Amino acid sequence: MSSDMSNSSHKPDDGSEPKNGPPSNQPKFWNDPKKRSLLFQVILLAALGFVFYTIIDNTLTNLEQRGITTGFDFLTREAGFGIAMSLIDYTEASSYGMTFIVGLLNTILIAVMGIIAATILGFILGVARLSDNWLIAKFSALYIEVFRNIPLLLQIFFWYYAVLRTLPHPRQSIEFFGSFINNRGFIFPAPVPEDGFGVVLFGLLAAIIVSWLIARWANKRQELTGQQFPVYLTALGLIVGVPLLLFLLSGMPLGLDHPELKGFNFKGGITVIPELIALWLALSIYTAAFIAETVRAGILAVSHGQTEAATALGMSKAKTLRFIVIPQALRVVIPPLTSQYLNLTKNSSLATAIGYPDLVNVFAGTTLNQTGQAIEVIAMTMAVYLTLSLLTSLFMNWYNARIQLSER
Repeated sequence: MSSDMSNSSHKPDDGSEPKNGPPSNQPKFWNDPKKRSLLFQVILLAALGFVFYTIIDNTLTNLEQRGITTGFDFLTREAGFGIAMSLIDYTEASSYGMTFIVGLLNTILIAVMGIIAATILGFILGVARLSDNWLIAKFSALYIEVFRNIPLLLQIFFWYYAVLRTLPHPRQSIEFFGSFINNRGFIFPAPVPEDGFGVVLFGLLAAIIVSWLIARWANKRQELTGQQFPVYLTALGLIVGVPLLLFLLSGMPLGLDHPELKGFNFKGGITVIPELIALWLALSIYTAAFIAETVRAGILAVSHGQTEAATALGMSKAKTLRFIVIPQALRVVIPPLTSQYLNLTKNSSLATAIGYPDLVNVFAGTTLNQTGQAIEVIAMTMAVYLTLSLLTSLFMNWYNARIQLSER
């Protein structure tokens, strides 16, 4: 009876169930990982926003105190200085905006030239590193170990000061086939198109398009029948033969502007300044050493059974390398190769050490010193290198995805 009384004492008078049930499973705010991480992110963003606001506010305050105006109006003002090399028309009366374009084009020029040369040389050295010929393999290994372990800036100085600057003066130039070599650079005749040369250019463009179509047809034909077509010889014949034939039929509508020594320098023709040559050689040779090791690693990543199967089918070593090894090695080579391309583009900024008029030298150097617009100039320069890097990565990622094995 006492137990009944005790049980009835715990029940409420209205007959409802007791309220002290099991504890709730809902965690508190601090114990919820999602809410806690969200809080930390909000705090971090607020802190970063405060830091950037402080930096910007202090910068604007200091600029105002020193009487320095901000903005990009300076790009329309006259530059007042010359540039040793320009791919477009430029004079001292041009604007600072034109100096930006000149420096940008010169930077793109040396980057493209370096990438092409370093890729060709690096692939040759990477394959030669694995050659059965002892002399070729050891020479490639020596090249790689020497040039990749010497600082790039020293290599630039070597080619510029120890090689090119020691060449004779313009009056004692080395002449060959109407061209000249001296310490002012390489000077050779400039082609001057005449009436009718547009037909030759149209023929060249048509030959390139037809060669591309033939290559696509040959690939489909080989997949269906297994028969190969001489694509490279056919493309070479079209690209060289068609423009040459049109050039001869049009009466050779191309003249030459020969360089002539007038005073202390040559006038006319095309001059390749020594700064460009030195920078191109140093960047290409230095980067090629790293690309060679990347190519060697890619080739070694291909299963040895692939080469054994090719040998069993009677394929020569050259065809095995071309059709079996290299296509598979590219899937390993492309990602690190992209990094080497990015490094070469950014390393081109060392051009300012020898006076090559790239973006850093012309715009972030001379233009900044004359205008005092440090924030705008540095921001534009950084944006250029960021854009070039992103475009290079975008293209290489597209190519890498295209050559990957596709599932059937």
